[in-house]
Amino acid sequence: MKAWLETVLNHPRTERIVLAVILLNALTLGLETDKTIAANFGIWLYWLDMAALTVFCTELVAKLYVRGWKFFRDAWNVFDFIVVAIALIPASGPLTVLRALRILRVLRLITVVPSLKRVVGALLSALPGMGSIVMLLGLIFYVSAVMATKLFGEAFPQWFGTLIDSVYSLFQIMTLDSWSSGTLRPMMEVFPYAWLFFIPFILISTFTALNLFIGVVVSAMQTELEASNKPAPEEEPKTEQEQQALLLAEVRALRAELGQMAEKLEQRKAD
Repeated sequence: MKAWLETVLNHPRTERIVLAVILLNALTLGLETDKTIAANFGIWLYWLDMAALTVFCTELVAKLYVRGWKFFRDAWNVFDFIVVAIALIPASGPLTVLRALRILRVLRLITVVPSLKRVVGALLSALPGMGSIVMLLGLIFYVSAVMATKLFGEAFPQWFGTLIDSVYSLFQIMTLDSWSSGTLRPMMEVFPYAWLFFIPFILISTFTALNLFIGVVVSAMQTELEASNKPAPEEEPKTEQEQQALLLAEVRALRAELGQMAEKLEQRKAD
């Protein structure tokens, strides 16, 4: 029974069915946000949602039955389990907010589509390298925020009155959101040389530090892609008996080839 279930779960057709159910469920959850559609077809959308949840629960129960506690050794299985379990929590009273979390089931596409799984795996593997960049960016923000508060806090308290205000304003400037017309040009009416502070900050934070994030992610994705495309190494025999059996098979094959070569030489001499 377990072997048959394992075969069914790993069959490409089963994966395609689960993928179709996830996409259909994503569509129904999106349609529920439209008041007109929800009023006219709410009951149908509800039953479609329940049917999709039934498919997900059946798949998880089958995997748990086949693989037992080994199921939880795979991080992707744990992710699927949590996403589906959230939908089983009664969303009433103070837990009504959990109804919005049902859309998290769409994230199961990550575990079904191998290419998405590789991308997420690459992003996760890039986190350690990104941590160092976050520390560097945080240091740049702290130094710049202290300087901006000291330099511009009295004249522009709405932007740089406190350290927190300065950090938020600098973050907005880093994203290039109205940094010139909305912030820098009004400040240059009071501080004509304010651009000497903000332009280097933009060059360092936006065009240098953020590009470091991109470099780390691209490097991690390349490593993940090379690992996925790398051919699996041939398994070597583990026991001494297996090694002797393999060596004996190679000797027999060599003898057979030598015998064939000897027969060909004899035929040529006879001719």
